[in-house]
Order: sequence, then structure tokens, then C-alpha cells
Amino acid sequence: MHLSRRSLLRASTAAALLSATGRQSAAAGLVGRAKDELPTPALVVDLDQLEGNITRLASHAKSAGIALRPHAKTHKCAAIARLQMAAGALGVCVATLREAEAMAEGGVGGLLLTSEMVGGVKIRRLVELTRRRPDTMSVVDDPGHAAELSAAARAAGLTLNVLIDIDPGSRRTGIAPGEKAADLARRITALPGLRLRGIHCYSGSSAHVTGFEQRRAHSEKAMAPAIATFLELRRDGLPMEILSGGSTGTYNIDPAFGAMTELQAGSYVFMDVDYRRIGGKSGAVYEDFAPSLAVIATVISRPERNRATIDAGLKAFATDRKFGPEPKDLAGATFSWGGDEHGILDLAKASREPRLGDRLEFIVPHCDPTVNLHDHIHALRGDRVEAVWPVARGYG
Repeated sequence: MHLSRRSLLRASTAAALLSATGRQSAAAGLVGRAKDELPTPALVVDLDQLEGNITRLASHAKSAGIALRPHAKTHKCAAIARLQMAAGALGVCVATLREAEAMAEGGVGGLLLTSEMVGGVKIRRLVELTRRRPDTMSVVDDPGHAAELSAAARAAGLTLNVLIDIDPGSRRTGIAPGEKAADLARRITALPGLRLRGIHCYSGSSAHVTGFEQRRAHSEKAMAPAIATFLELRRDGLPMEILSGGSTGTYNIDPAFGAMTELQAGSYVFMDVDYRRIGGKSGAVYEDFAPSLAVIATVISRPERNRATIDAGLKAFATDRKFGPEPKDLAGATFSWGGDEHGILDLAKASREPRLGDRLEFIVPHCDPTVNLHDHIHALRGDRVEAVWPVARGYG
């Protein structure tokens, strides 16, 4: 019997859905297993270190008198967001609607979308998200976009919460501080269906400046115009409840500026090679938070004494930095890329010689895009898998 193309397509779609369900079931089946039973490469998080990081920043924010709305684009995981909320966060920031929707489905509110939601499809999804989570906020840097949000809000019979996105000099998104931002603020307050909540200004370039004092000077210069605009608009009687910004690199710098109301640090939960290189307040290595995230890989080839090949390459680690991952338990070994599925270890100066089949853990180069390469985060308590958490990958 011949099947039509439509029937074949439906059969293929059903098979794909079953396959996806099977992957979820297989992941759940790893709970309670030993760490050494995880198939590699495996993205793992040390729960003791993760919880310590979350507690540490929450305590700092409380003592500094600033609220915490950590950025979930780092972990893309509702389970971790719930841990942050339990520690005192008033919500989480997200970069995409996919992340926002996953957070809402996972019981997390207080969402701030830090990228502009432009276009009919995204605006419709933002409206539906706000219908479910009325405290959702998004950012605006253009009067035309504000008008489109107003029209969508009126049509849906609800109110959209917005922050003005100010450019700190990154030239990525954001309106210029000062009069342009003030004019946008006045326009927004005149539009029905919109509620102006304040200002969003994130200086990502400040986060990775090497040296604590240099980082402090960079962030102060970058944030000063936004702070001045925020204070001026507040004096003028415009609704300025929130000034949101800050990063893992400047968490202990920005609260001293006096005007910021909340921090949106994200990478502190995991950490990575990039952050460890910037230096801390009291040392050349940034060690304020523990490197809780790792990728476990297996040594699959030892063709030479000073060379080993692991089963983790371009598809397991982010490649947007000039450096690669660093082994946690093999001092002196250096990593180089060996292709999609392979990484090469130079063992000439290694503290020991790994054997074929050995499993090694690596601190990742850049945590956010590395997480986005994996379907699940395996949460470890000691050497046991306590939970397997899905990653909210997918379309914006």
C-alpha cells in the first residue's frame, strides 16, 4: 500500500515527537545514577557550588540595599530561576520570548525581557505572556515600537509594562540618554495601554574589563548618563521606579553609584574561563563565585604520549572566545579545537597522563552560549545525579 506524501510527513512528525519524548524519558532515567554513568559530553552543575553562588549574591544584594533580578539567559532553566527566587530575587531577566515562556510555565514571574520585542509575531507572544503574567516587563528604544505596543495592548484589553532601553555606549540597542530618552518617556506616558516603569541600561562591555579598578572606572563612565537621565526624569515627575542593569563583573561596583534599583547579574550562578580572567577585587583571578558548571568529556584516543583526544569539541563548548575550555583536574594540559566532536589536549606540561577512557571535567569558555548547545543540565550532588533540568533552547 502506497502512502501519500502528506501521510509520510505526518508519520515522520509523529516519529520525531516520539523521539523527543524518548530523549526526555532517557534524561529522567539518569536521576539517581552515578556521575560516571552520564553519557559524554555531558553538561553538569555542582549543586553545592550553585546554591552557594546564589546565596552569596543574594546576601550581597541585601547588604548593599539593592534588589536582584538575575539574568536567566545564562541558565535558560526554570528550576534554577526558582532557586534564585527562593533566595530573594524579585524576578528574572530574560533575553528571548522562548526563555520568558519557559520561565512562566515553570512558575517564575517578575520577568523582564531585556531585548526589544519588535514585529507582529513577537508582540502577540508578549501580549499573551503578559496576560498570563501581568507583571511582565519589556524594553523600548523607539517611539514607533512604543506605538505598536500600545495598539496591541489596547486591542487585547490589557496593560504592557515597559522600560526605556538606554544605550551605555555599546551601540547595540538603546536610545541615547538625555533629551532623546526623556522625549521617549513623555511619549510613552501619553500612550494608552502602556505603563512606564523606568530605565534599563546594561553595560556588557564593563563586565569583562580586566582589573577591578579599571572595571569600576569603565562602569561608572558607562552608567553615569543613564543615572543622570533617570534622576532627572524622576525629578520631573515621570514614573521612574526601576533602574535595572549591572553584571557579574560589576555586582560589587554598581550598587555604590546610588541610583540603581536592581542588579541583573547572570553568569555568577555558573562562572566560566572568561570571567575568571578578569581579576577580582583582591586578586588576579576572579574567585568571588565558584565555577559550578562543567562539561564532562571522555578521553577517546591517545595516539601520542603528549596528546589526547576527548569527545567534546565545537558542539559541546561555545567558540565565541579566543580561548577554549580549561580542565578542572588536569593542571598544565592545554585544549585546542579538533572539530565538531573532538577536542585535543596537549599533555606536554600536564600534571599527569590521562588514560584511555578517563573522564575529565572542563570549565567552559563562556557559560551562556555553552548552555545553549545542550538539551539538559545534569544537577549533581556529590557524585550522584539529583535532577536533570531541560534547557529552554529554541526560537526567540
